[in-house]
Amino acid sequence: MTTGGERVGPVLFFRGMEGQGVRLAALLICPAGEQPGALRAGGQDVAPQRLTSCAGRVAWRYDFALGAGDPAYALGGVSYAVSLPTQGDISIAYVSCNGQEHGDWDRPADLRNAMWQRLARRHAATPFCLLLMGGDQVYADAATDGHPLTNDWPEHIPRAPSPEALRGLETHLRERFFDLYLRGFAAGPCAQLVARVPQLSMWDDHDICDGWGSLSSEATHSAIGQCLFHVAREMALLFQHGAVEADAPQLFLDPGGQSLSWRHALPGVTLLAPDLRSERGRRQVMGLEGWKGVEETQGGGRMFLLSSVPLLGPRLSLIEGAMMAIPKMQKYEDDLRDQWQSRAHRAEWRRMLCEVLRMHARGPVTVLSGEIHLATRAEMTTPDGPLHQLVASGISHGAPSVWYARALGLLSGLGEAPLERHPIRILPLPGQRRRYVAQRNFLALERRGGEWRAIWELEETGPTPPLAI
Repeated sequence: MTTGGERVGPVLFFRGMEGQGVRLAALLICPAGEQPGALRAGGQDVAPQRLTSCAGRVAWRYDFALGAGDPAYALGGVSYAVSLPTQGDISIAYVSCNGQEHGDWDRPADLRNAMWQRLARRHAATPFCLLLMGGDQVYADAATDGHPLTNDWPEHIPRAPSPEALRGLETHLRERFFDLYLRGFAAGPCAQLVARVPQLSMWDDHDICDGWGSLSSEATHSAIGQCLFHVAREMALLFQHGAVEADAPQLFLDPGGQSLSWRHALPGVTLLAPDLRSERGRRQVMGLEGWKGVEETQGGGRMFLLSSVPLLGPRLSLIEGAMMAIPKMQKYEDDLRDQWQSRAHRAEWRRMLCEVLRMHARGPVTVLSGEIHLATRAEMTTPDGPLHQLVASGISHGAPSVWYARALGLLSGLGEAPLERHPIRILPLPGQRRRYVAQRNFLALERRGGEWRAIWELEETGPTPPLAI
Protein backbone atom coordinates (compact mmCIF):
# COMPACT_ATOMS: atom_id res chain seq x y z
CA MET A 1 0.00 0.00 0.00
CA THR A 2 1.51 3.31 -1.08
CA THR A 3 0.27 6.28 0.92
CA GLY A 4 3.38 8.42 1.28
CA GLY A 5 3.69 11.81 -0.37
CA GLU A 6 1.66 12.09 -3.55
CA ARG A 7 0.99 8.34 -4.07
CA VAL A 8 -2.22 6.71 -2.83
CA GLY A 9 -3.61 3.28 -3.61
CA PRO A 10 -4.52 0.78 -4.69
CA VAL A 11 -8.20 1.34 -3.89
CA LEU A 12 -10.31 -1.66 -4.89
CA PHE A 13 -13.80 -1.56 -6.47
CA PHE A 14 -16.28 -4.37 -7.08
CA ARG A 15 -17.46 -4.63 -10.68
CA GLY A 16 -19.40 -7.91 -10.68
CA MET A 17 -19.21 -11.68 -10.59
CA GLU A 18 -17.40 -13.65 -13.29
CA GLY A 19 -18.14 -17.34 -12.90
CA GLN A 20 -16.75 -18.32 -9.50
CA GLY A 21 -14.53 -15.23 -9.50
CA VAL A 22 -14.98 -11.46 -9.56
CA ARG A 23 -14.30 -8.51 -11.82
CA LEU A 24 -12.51 -5.67 -10.06
CA ALA A 25 -10.95 -2.28 -10.63
CA ALA A 26 -8.04 -0.78 -8.71
CA LEU A 27 -7.38 2.96 -8.50
CA LEU A 28 -3.85 4.33 -8.07
CA ILE A 29 -2.87 8.00 -7.65
CA CYS A 30 0.68 8.94 -8.67
CA PRO A 31 2.67 12.14 -9.16
CA ALA A 32 2.49 13.51 -12.69
CA GLY A 33 5.30 12.14 -14.82
CA GLU A 34 5.41 8.80 -13.00
CA GLN A 35 4.34 5.80 -15.08
CA PRO A 36 3.00 3.05 -12.77
CA GLY A 37 3.95 -0.52 -13.45
CA ALA A 38 1.70 -3.40 -14.42
CA LEU A 39 -0.66 -5.14 -12.01
CA ARG A 40 -0.34 -8.93 -11.86
CA ALA A 41 -3.54 -10.99 -11.57
CA GLY A 42 -4.50 -14.46 -12.73
CA GLY A 43 -1.08 -15.04 -14.20
CA GLN A 44 -1.34 -11.99 -16.45
CA ASP A 45 0.07 -8.47 -16.43
CA VAL A 46 -2.52 -5.70 -16.59
CA ALA A 47 -1.53 -2.23 -17.82
CA PRO A 48 -3.10 0.85 -16.22
CA GLN A 49 -5.51 3.23 -17.91
CA ARG A 50 -5.07 6.97 -17.31
CA LEU A 51 -8.29 8.51 -15.99
CA THR A 52 -7.65 12.14 -15.05
CA SER A 53 -5.23 14.53 -13.35
CA CYS A 54 -5.43 17.18 -10.66
CA ALA A 55 -2.84 19.48 -9.11
CA GLY A 56 0.18 17.54 -10.30
CA ARG A 57 -1.26 14.08 -9.62
CA VAL A 58 -2.63 11.50 -12.04
CA ALA A 59 -5.33 8.88 -11.42
CA TRP A 60 -4.79 5.47 -13.03
CA ARG A 61 -7.08 2.42 -13.10
CA TYR A 62 -6.44 -1.28 -13.54
CA ASP A 63 -9.35 -3.47 -14.70
CA PHE A 64 -8.89 -7.15 -13.93
CA ALA A 65 -10.49 -10.36 -12.68
CA LEU A 66 -9.66 -12.78 -9.89
CA GLY A 67 -10.61 -16.45 -9.96
CA ALA A 68 -11.49 -18.70 -7.07
CA GLY A 69 -8.21 -20.58 -7.48
CA ASP A 70 -5.99 -17.50 -7.16
CA PRO A 71 -7.77 -14.73 -5.18
CA ALA A 72 -4.88 -12.28 -4.97
CA TYR A 73 -3.24 -9.60 -7.07
CA ALA A 74 0.17 -7.93 -6.94
CA LEU A 75 1.13 -4.32 -7.54
CA GLY A 76 4.37 -2.51 -6.83
CA GLY A 77 5.97 -5.61 -5.34
CA VAL A 78 3.13 -6.14 -2.80
CA SER A 79 0.63 -9.01 -2.91
CA TYR A 80 -2.96 -8.33 -1.82
CA ALA A 81 -5.23 -11.22 -0.84
CA VAL A 82 -8.93 -10.77 -1.62
CA SER A 83 -11.80 -12.76 -0.11
CA LEU A 84 -14.26 -13.69 -2.87
CA PRO A 85 -18.06 -13.93 -2.50
CA THR A 86 -19.20 -17.57 -2.54
CA GLN A 87 -22.39 -19.56 -2.03
CA GLY A 88 -21.15 -20.45 1.46
CA ASP A 89 -20.22 -18.41 4.51
CA ILE A 90 -19.35 -14.78 3.77
CA SER A 91 -18.92 -11.49 5.64
CA ILE A 92 -19.81 -7.99 4.40
CA ALA A 93 -18.90 -4.71 6.15
CA TYR A 94 -21.11 -1.62 6.14
CA VAL A 95 -19.84 1.85 7.13
CA SER A 96 -20.99 5.44 6.75
CA CYS A 97 -20.04 9.00 7.72
CA ASN A 98 -16.26 8.93 7.29
CA GLY A 99 -15.46 12.40 8.59
CA GLN A 100 -17.09 15.33 10.32
CA GLU A 101 -18.19 18.86 9.44
CA HIS A 102 -15.53 20.78 11.38
CA GLY A 103 -12.00 19.92 12.45
CA ASP A 104 -12.00 16.50 10.84
CA TRP A 105 -8.26 16.43 10.21
CA ASP A 106 -7.35 18.36 13.33
CA ARG A 107 -8.03 15.26 15.40
CA PRO A 108 -5.16 12.90 16.26
CA ALA A 109 -5.02 10.20 13.58
CA ASP A 110 -5.35 7.36 16.11
CA LEU A 111 -8.54 8.94 17.46
CA ARG A 112 -10.08 9.75 14.09
CA ASN A 113 -9.37 6.30 12.64
CA ALA A 114 -9.98 4.16 15.74
CA MET A 115 -13.02 2.39 14.27
CA TRP A 116 -11.23 1.83 10.96
CA GLN A 117 -8.48 0.13 12.96
CA ARG A 118 -11.06 -2.07 14.64
CA LEU A 119 -12.63 -2.90 11.28
CA ALA A 120 -9.19 -3.84 9.94
CA ARG A 121 -8.64 -6.18 12.89
CA ARG A 122 -12.01 -7.81 12.28
CA HIS A 123 -11.10 -8.30 8.61
CA ALA A 124 -7.80 -9.92 9.60
CA ALA A 125 -9.71 -12.41 11.77
CA THR A 126 -12.72 -12.97 9.47
CA PRO A 127 -12.12 -11.50 6.00
CA PHE A 128 -14.80 -9.35 4.41
CA CYS A 129 -15.61 -10.00 0.76
CA LEU A 130 -17.19 -6.57 0.31
CA LEU A 131 -17.13 -3.11 1.88
CA LEU A 132 -20.41 -1.19 1.55
CA MET A 133 -19.98 2.55 2.02
CA GLY A 134 -23.36 4.09 2.72
CA GLY A 135 -22.81 7.80 2.24
CA ASP A 136 -20.79 10.80 3.43
CA GLN A 137 -17.48 9.19 2.51
CA VAL A 138 -16.05 12.71 2.76
CA TYR A 139 -17.28 15.87 4.48
CA ALA A 140 -16.80 18.44 1.75
CA ASP A 141 -18.60 21.30 3.52
CA ALA A 142 -15.40 23.38 3.74
CA ALA A 143 -14.42 22.79 0.09
CA THR A 144 -16.10 26.06 -0.84
CA ASP A 145 -14.00 28.05 1.66
CA GLY A 146 -11.15 30.14 0.34
CA HIS A 147 -12.71 31.23 -2.95
CA PRO A 148 -14.45 34.61 -3.36
CA LEU A 149 -17.45 33.12 -5.18
CA THR A 150 -18.25 30.62 -2.44
CA ASN A 151 -16.88 31.92 0.85
CA ASP A 152 -20.42 32.68 2.02
CA TRP A 153 -22.38 30.37 -0.27
CA PRO A 154 -25.27 29.43 -0.08
CA GLU A 155 -26.34 32.39 2.06
CA HIS A 156 -25.03 34.74 -0.63
CA ILE A 157 -25.36 33.70 -4.28
CA PRO A 158 -23.41 35.70 -6.90
CA ARG A 159 -25.86 36.52 -9.67
CA ALA A 160 -23.76 36.47 -12.81
CA PRO A 161 -20.22 35.14 -12.26
CA SER A 162 -18.01 35.40 -15.31
CA PRO A 163 -16.92 32.26 -17.18
CA GLU A 164 -13.35 32.97 -16.06
CA ALA A 165 -14.41 33.17 -12.41
CA LEU A 166 -16.35 29.90 -12.71
CA ARG A 167 -13.33 28.18 -14.24
CA GLY A 168 -11.26 29.38 -11.31
CA LEU A 169 -13.88 28.05 -8.89
CA GLU A 170 -13.91 24.68 -10.65
CA THR A 171 -10.13 24.39 -10.29
CA HIS A 172 -10.36 25.38 -6.61
CA LEU A 173 -13.11 22.84 -5.89
CA ARG A 174 -11.43 20.01 -7.80
CA GLU A 175 -8.24 20.43 -5.80
CA ARG A 176 -10.12 20.58 -2.47
CA PHE A 177 -12.25 17.50 -3.21
CA PHE A 178 -9.25 15.59 -4.57
CA ASP A 179 -7.27 16.25 -1.40
CA LEU A 180 -10.20 15.27 0.86
CA TYR A 181 -10.57 11.89 -0.82
CA LEU A 182 -6.82 11.29 -0.84
CA ARG A 183 -6.62 11.99 2.89
CA GLY A 184 -9.48 9.64 3.62
CA PHE A 185 -8.17 6.71 1.60
CA ALA A 186 -4.58 7.24 2.77
CA ALA A 187 -5.59 7.10 6.45
CA GLY A 188 -3.69 4.11 7.86
CA PRO A 189 -6.12 1.26 8.53
CA CYS A 190 -8.58 2.52 5.91
CA ALA A 191 -5.83 2.37 3.29
CA GLN A 192 -5.01 -1.21 4.27
CA LEU A 193 -8.64 -2.27 3.98
CA VAL A 194 -9.56 -0.64 0.67
CA ALA A 195 -6.57 -2.29 -1.01
CA ARG A 196 -7.92 -5.74 -0.06
CA VAL A 197 -11.70 -5.41 0.27
CA PRO A 198 -13.63 -4.34 -2.85
CA GLN A 199 -16.04 -1.51 -2.17
CA LEU A 200 -19.45 -0.47 -3.40
CA SER A 201 -20.43 3.08 -2.51
CA MET A 202 -23.35 5.47 -2.63
CA TRP A 203 -23.16 9.18 -1.95
CA ASP A 204 -25.08 11.45 0.40
CA ASP A 205 -25.23 15.19 0.99
CA HIS A 206 -21.82 15.80 2.60
CA ASP A 207 -20.17 14.22 -0.45
CA ILE A 208 -21.46 17.39 -2.16
CA CYS A 209 -22.28 19.86 0.62
CA ASP A 210 -24.39 19.81 3.77
CA GLY A 211 -28.07 19.50 2.80
CA TRP A 212 -27.57 19.27 -0.96
CA GLY A 213 -31.01 19.01 -2.56
CA SER A 214 -32.76 20.33 0.54
CA LEU A 215 -31.25 23.79 0.17
CA SER A 216 -33.13 26.44 -1.75
CA SER A 217 -33.49 25.75 -5.45
CA GLU A 218 -32.03 29.22 -6.06
CA ALA A 219 -28.78 28.01 -4.49
CA THR A 220 -28.57 24.55 -6.06
CA HIS A 221 -29.65 25.66 -9.56
CA SER A 222 -27.35 28.68 -9.62
CA ALA A 223 -24.14 28.63 -11.64
CA ILE A 224 -22.22 28.26 -8.37
CA GLY A 225 -24.38 25.36 -7.17
CA GLN A 226 -24.13 23.52 -10.47
CA CYS A 227 -20.35 23.97 -10.57
CA LEU A 228 -20.14 22.48 -7.07
CA PHE A 229 -22.41 19.57 -7.98
CA HIS A 230 -20.53 18.65 -11.14
CA VAL A 231 -17.14 18.71 -9.38
CA ALA A 232 -18.54 16.65 -6.48
CA ARG A 233 -19.98 14.15 -8.97
CA GLU A 234 -16.68 13.90 -10.88
CA MET A 235 -14.78 13.17 -7.67
CA ALA A 236 -17.43 10.76 -6.35
CA LEU A 237 -17.25 8.82 -9.61
CA LEU A 238 -13.46 8.73 -9.40
CA PHE A 239 -12.94 7.87 -5.73
CA GLN A 240 -16.17 6.06 -4.85
CA HIS A 241 -16.47 4.06 -8.09
CA GLY A 242 -13.04 4.14 -9.74
CA ALA A 243 -14.70 5.69 -12.78
CA VAL A 244 -15.08 8.68 -15.05
CA GLU A 245 -18.20 10.02 -16.73
CA ALA A 246 -17.84 7.74 -19.77
CA ASP A 247 -18.09 4.68 -17.49
CA ALA A 248 -21.47 5.65 -16.00
CA PRO A 249 -23.71 3.71 -18.46
CA GLN A 250 -21.91 0.46 -17.61
CA LEU A 251 -21.91 0.96 -13.84
CA PHE A 252 -25.36 2.34 -13.01
CA LEU A 253 -28.99 1.40 -13.70
CA ASP A 254 -29.64 4.63 -15.61
CA PRO A 255 -27.92 4.30 -19.01
CA GLY A 256 -28.06 8.08 -19.37
CA GLY A 257 -26.06 8.46 -16.16
CA GLN A 258 -28.35 11.04 -14.52
CA SER A 259 -29.07 8.75 -11.57
CA LEU A 260 -26.20 6.84 -9.92
CA SER A 261 -28.40 4.03 -8.59
CA TRP A 262 -26.79 0.60 -8.83
CA ARG A 263 -27.69 -3.06 -8.38
CA HIS A 264 -25.37 -6.07 -8.04
CA ALA A 265 -25.92 -9.78 -7.61
CA LEU A 266 -23.63 -11.87 -5.42
CA PRO A 267 -24.12 -15.60 -4.83
CA GLY A 268 -27.39 -15.84 -2.93
CA VAL A 269 -27.88 -12.10 -2.34
CA THR A 270 -28.80 -8.95 -4.28
CA LEU A 271 -27.60 -5.44 -3.38
CA LEU A 272 -29.64 -2.40 -4.44
CA ALA A 273 -28.63 1.22 -3.81
CA PRO A 274 -31.05 3.89 -5.08
CA ASP A 275 -29.36 7.26 -5.61
CA LEU A 276 -31.10 9.71 -3.25
CA ARG A 277 -29.01 12.79 -4.20
CA SER A 278 -28.57 13.22 -7.97
CA GLU A 279 -32.23 14.02 -8.69
CA ARG A 280 -33.17 15.41 -5.28
CA GLY A 281 -35.02 18.67 -4.83
CA ARG A 282 -36.81 20.33 -1.95
CA ARG A 283 -39.98 18.40 -2.79
CA GLN A 284 -38.44 15.35 -4.46
CA VAL A 285 -36.16 12.56 -3.28
CA MET A 286 -35.80 10.76 -6.61
CA GLY A 287 -36.70 11.60 -10.20
CA LEU A 288 -37.84 9.51 -13.14
CA GLU A 289 -34.63 7.51 -13.55
CA GLY A 290 -34.20 6.81 -9.85
CA TRP A 291 -37.73 5.49 -9.54
CA LYS A 292 -37.36 3.44 -12.70
CA GLY A 293 -34.40 1.61 -11.18
CA VAL A 294 -36.42 0.77 -8.04
CA GLU A 295 -39.58 -0.27 -9.86
CA GLU A 296 -37.72 -2.52 -12.30
CA THR A 297 -36.04 -4.43 -9.46
CA GLN A 298 -38.06 -7.62 -9.14
CA GLY A 299 -36.77 -8.95 -5.84
CA GLY A 300 -36.69 -12.63 -4.94
CA GLY A 301 -34.12 -14.23 -2.68
CA ARG A 302 -32.18 -12.27 -0.08
CA MET A 303 -31.79 -8.53 -0.72
CA PHE A 304 -29.95 -5.71 1.04
CA LEU A 305 -31.29 -2.27 0.10
CA LEU A 306 -29.04 0.68 0.88
CA SER A 307 -30.77 3.95 1.77
CA SER A 308 -28.42 6.81 2.54
CA VAL A 309 -31.00 8.22 4.97
CA PRO A 310 -33.07 5.86 7.16
CA LEU A 311 -36.17 4.52 5.42
CA LEU A 312 -37.86 3.43 8.64
CA GLY A 313 -37.85 6.25 11.17
CA PRO A 314 -39.77 8.16 13.85
CA ARG A 315 -42.30 10.96 13.37
CA LEU A 316 -39.82 13.66 12.44
CA SER A 317 -42.62 15.65 10.82
CA LEU A 318 -43.71 16.67 14.34
CA ILE A 319 -40.30 18.26 15.00
CA GLU A 320 -40.25 19.76 11.52
CA GLY A 321 -43.58 21.50 12.09
CA ALA A 322 -42.50 22.85 15.47
CA MET A 323 -39.16 24.13 14.14
CA MET A 324 -40.82 26.03 11.30
CA ALA A 325 -42.91 27.89 13.87
CA ILE A 326 -39.76 29.13 15.65
CA PRO A 327 -37.78 31.63 13.51
CA LYS A 328 -34.42 30.85 15.13
CA MET A 329 -34.87 27.13 14.40
CA GLN A 330 -35.81 27.50 10.73
CA LYS A 331 -32.13 27.32 9.73
CA TYR A 332 -32.26 23.60 10.62
CA GLU A 333 -35.14 22.94 8.22
CA ASP A 334 -32.88 21.44 5.54
CA ASP A 335 -31.64 18.79 8.03
CA LEU A 336 -35.18 17.51 8.53
CA ARG A 337 -36.18 17.94 4.89
CA ASP A 338 -33.30 15.59 4.07
CA GLN A 339 -35.23 12.72 5.67
CA TRP A 340 -37.79 10.39 4.10
CA GLN A 341 -40.08 11.30 7.01
CA SER A 342 -40.21 15.01 6.07
CA ARG A 343 -43.69 16.41 5.43
CA ALA A 344 -42.46 17.41 1.96
CA HIS A 345 -41.64 13.78 1.05
CA ARG A 346 -44.43 11.83 2.75
CA ALA A 347 -46.14 10.69 -0.46
CA GLU A 348 -42.80 9.64 -1.94
CA TRP A 349 -41.90 7.86 1.31
CA ARG A 350 -45.10 5.82 1.09
CA ARG A 351 -44.30 5.03 -2.53
CA MET A 352 -40.87 3.71 -1.60
CA LEU A 353 -42.24 1.66 1.29
CA CYS A 354 -44.77 0.07 -1.06
CA GLU A 355 -41.99 -0.87 -3.48
CA VAL A 356 -39.91 -2.39 -0.68
CA LEU A 357 -42.93 -4.37 0.56
CA ARG A 358 -43.42 -5.67 -3.00
CA MET A 359 -39.82 -6.92 -3.07
CA HIS A 360 -40.06 -8.26 0.49
CA ALA A 361 -43.04 -10.43 -0.52
CA ARG A 362 -40.75 -12.25 -2.98
CA GLY A 363 -37.80 -12.64 -0.61
CA PRO A 364 -36.49 -11.08 2.60
CA VAL A 365 -35.34 -7.47 2.27
CA THR A 366 -33.11 -5.77 4.84
CA VAL A 367 -32.55 -2.01 4.66
CA LEU A 368 -29.08 -0.68 5.49
CA SER A 369 -28.68 2.98 6.38
CA GLY A 370 -26.37 5.52 8.00
CA GLU A 371 -26.42 9.34 8.16
CA ILE A 372 -27.72 9.94 11.72
CA HIS A 373 -24.39 9.37 13.59
CA LEU A 374 -26.09 6.84 15.86
CA ALA A 375 -26.62 3.08 15.84
CA THR A 376 -30.15 1.71 15.89
CA ARG A 377 -32.50 -0.71 14.19
CA ALA A 378 -36.14 -0.79 13.15
CA GLU A 379 -38.79 -3.23 12.02
CA MET A 380 -41.87 -2.83 9.86
CA THR A 381 -44.67 -5.34 10.29
CA THR A 382 -45.58 -7.21 7.09
CA PRO A 383 -47.54 -10.40 6.25
CA ASP A 384 -44.24 -11.87 5.05
CA GLY A 385 -42.40 -11.38 8.33
CA PRO A 386 -40.67 -8.32 9.75
CA LEU A 387 -38.81 -6.03 7.39
CA HIS A 388 -35.55 -5.13 9.16
CA GLN A 389 -33.65 -1.88 8.99
CA LEU A 390 -30.07 -1.71 10.34
CA VAL A 391 -28.50 1.71 10.92
CA ALA A 392 -24.72 2.07 11.37
CA SER A 393 -23.31 5.61 11.53
CA GLY A 394 -20.57 6.75 11.69
CA ILE A 395 -17.22 5.13 11.20
CA SER A 396 -15.28 8.29 12.10
CA HIS A 397 -17.84 11.04 12.78
CA GLY A 398 -18.06 11.86 16.48
CA ALA A 399 -21.18 10.59 18.23
CA PRO A 400 -23.81 13.11 19.37
CA SER A 401 -24.69 13.46 23.03
CA VAL A 402 -26.39 10.72 25.00
CA TRP A 403 -29.22 13.17 25.70
CA TYR A 404 -29.83 13.67 21.99
CA ALA A 405 -30.06 9.91 21.54
CA ARG A 406 -32.49 9.62 24.45
CA ALA A 407 -34.68 12.44 23.12
CA LEU A 408 -34.85 10.74 19.74
CA GLY A 409 -35.71 7.50 21.51
CA LEU A 410 -38.62 9.18 23.29
CA LEU A 411 -39.89 10.58 19.99
CA SER A 412 -39.71 7.15 18.38
CA GLY A 413 -41.88 5.80 21.20
CA LEU A 414 -44.84 7.62 19.62
CA GLY A 415 -44.74 5.11 16.79
CA GLU A 416 -45.22 5.67 13.08
CA ALA A 417 -47.36 3.96 10.43
CA PRO A 418 -47.21 5.74 7.08
CA LEU A 419 -48.82 2.64 5.55
CA GLU A 420 -51.97 1.27 7.19
CA ARG A 421 -51.43 -2.10 8.94
CA HIS A 422 -47.65 -1.74 8.61
CA PRO A 423 -46.47 -0.07 11.83
CA ILE A 424 -42.80 0.86 12.23
CA ARG A 425 -41.00 0.24 15.52
CA ILE A 426 -37.57 1.56 16.48
CA LEU A 427 -35.91 -1.12 18.61
CA PRO A 428 -32.77 -1.39 20.77
CA LEU A 429 -29.74 -3.20 19.41
CA PRO A 430 -29.11 -6.65 20.89
CA GLY A 431 -27.69 -6.21 24.39
CA GLN A 432 -28.72 -2.52 24.59
CA ARG A 433 -31.52 -1.00 26.69
CA ARG A 434 -32.21 2.14 24.66
CA ARG A 435 -33.32 2.55 21.06
CA TYR A 436 -30.40 4.73 19.91
CA VAL A 437 -26.74 4.22 20.81
CA ALA A 438 -24.54 7.34 20.85
CA GLN A 439 -21.23 5.64 19.98
CA ARG A 440 -19.20 5.47 16.80
CA ASN A 441 -19.88 2.18 15.07
CA PHE A 442 -19.86 -0.03 12.00
CA LEU A 443 -21.85 -3.09 10.95
CA ALA A 444 -20.82 -6.62 10.01
CA LEU A 445 -23.25 -8.77 8.00
CA GLU A 446 -22.48 -12.48 8.16
CA ARG A 447 -23.98 -15.47 6.39
CA ARG A 448 -23.35 -18.63 8.38
CA GLY A 449 -24.85 -21.96 7.37
CA GLY A 450 -27.20 -20.16 4.99
CA GLU A 451 -28.57 -17.83 7.69
CA TRP A 452 -27.84 -14.10 7.91
CA ARG A 453 -27.00 -12.21 11.07
CA ALA A 454 -25.94 -8.65 11.89
CA ILE A 455 -23.35 -7.52 14.45
CA TRP A 456 -22.71 -3.88 15.35
CA GLU A 457 -19.25 -2.94 16.58
CA LEU A 458 -19.71 -0.11 19.12
CA GLU A 459 -16.73 2.03 20.11
CA GLU A 460 -17.22 1.86 23.87
CA THR A 461 -19.15 -1.36 24.49
CA GLY A 462 -17.73 -3.53 21.70
CA PRO A 463 -19.61 -5.99 19.48
CA THR A 464 -23.30 -6.63 20.01
CA PRO A 465 -24.72 -10.15 20.19
CA PRO A 466 -25.71 -11.33 16.70
CA LEU A 467 -29.14 -10.34 15.43
CA ALA A 468 -30.83 -12.88 13.15
CA ILE A 469 -32.17 -11.22 10.04
